[in-house]
Amino acid sequence: MHNNEQRLHYPDRITLKKETTLHEITDKPREKAIVVGVGLKSMDREESLEHLDELEFLVETAGALVLEKVYQERAGLDSAFAVGRGKMEELRQTIEDNDIALVIFDNDLSPGQVRNLERELKVKVMDRSGIILDIFASHARSMEAKTQVELAQLQYMLPRLTRMWTHLSKQFGGIGTKGPGETQIETDRRLVRTRITQLKEKLGRIAVQREQQRKGRESLPRFALVGYTNAGKSTLMNILSGADVLVEDKLFATLDTTVRNIKLPDGKPALLSDTVGFIRKLPSHLIASFRSTLAETLEADVILHVVDISHPRYSDHIEVVRQTLEVLGAHQKPTLLVFNKIDALESLEEVHTLHTLYEHSVAISAARGINIGELQQKMMEMEEQQFETYHLTVPYTAMSLVPSLYRYGEVIERRDEEHGAEFTIKAEKRYADFFEKLTNRSSERPDQQ
Repeated sequence: MHNNEQRLHYPDRITLKKETTLHEITDKPREKAIVVGVGLKSMDREESLEHLDELEFLVETAGALVLEKVYQERAGLDSAFAVGRGKMEELRQTIEDNDIALVIFDNDLSPGQVRNLERELKVKVMDRSGIILDIFASHARSMEAKTQVELAQLQYMLPRLTRMWTHLSKQFGGIGTKGPGETQIETDRRLVRTRITQLKEKLGRIAVQREQQRKGRESLPRFALVGYTNAGKSTLMNILSGADVLVEDKLFATLDTTVRNIKLPDGKPALLSDTVGFIRKLPSHLIASFRSTLAETLEADVILHVVDISHPRYSDHIEVVRQTLEVLGAHQKPTLLVFNKIDALESLEEVHTLHTLYEHSVAISAARGINIGELQQKMMEMEEQQFETYHLTVPYTAMSLVPSLYRYGEVIERRDEEHGAEFTIKAEKRYADFFEKLTNRSSERPDQQ
């Protein structure tokens, strides 16, 4: 919520704000919008209002001008309109009085609810998932990101199809593209499903390419930045790597994964990756579409979970990111909580309690460079914890194993004795089975596991 806005105080009131808020001078006028939230009585009211504030930020990031916010508390969503009939009439009048062009709901709407609302209100209606997809589409830069966004959009829109998708027939025209007696909407659905299949295949090929790129970096320690959107990940990336990653006070300013070389305090080189931020109610199909990009997180040795400590609900943000990592299968990765923006706190008393609440954590300010050295030291310590030291002997009759030792570990010492070559090796714990079996003079290779 911005400082020159009025906050909602009553669940049945509409709050107007000045058009000057975040109004950019552009050649094209911004669409005027209303954001609507329906809070269930079983939910925390303050949390529901905070979700509505976040939706406002999303809509403004998408380029619309939020003139008004509407909040209604109900026992459950109305099956036809999400809001009640009285609130519908209030919305209709507000739209007419303020020349509103767009209404966005914080709640996920069914295709039927969208159709009913658009028929009654005579304006475009969207939900949170739709606006997130719109932002992703406008921020996609690389071919991979554009492909991922298009796939997510089609998966989202498939059950919501009207006659708006006939343009896809240009890509699939010709013999065999239309069945006898097939309606236009059936044709559109078939074309969209065909396009979805093509996009998935394309992303599969991109994933293979990414895997080949990662193989060339296996010997370097890898760190991945994750966090709630706008937590300051890109700023931290710039500080740690000296890179020039885009930093904007916008949601989802970064979509494509950025990988940069960094150096740990002991001078050892490492890799640091940054990708899209997470957010509440992030559509599951969007996470699935971006899985190839987020694979950098899965491959990381240590995850740096960046948290905006100045946000009043930072603990909720931590949980949202944790849940998203669980969906990705990365929730068990070694994780360092990086509490960012401590310079924005009125008092540092809260910072002193963080280490007791969160075992692996550090408090910093990426923008002002505060405690960056401590962060780097903890990164090095956590990276070291992922390794084990092994002492083993390779008989001269099994010297074909030696290249694998160098590939999967760091040879600290080698001594050639009568019975064979004795090695002291530092290796990642994920290869523990291989090196422990070798210690017992097993001939198993890592690629046979």
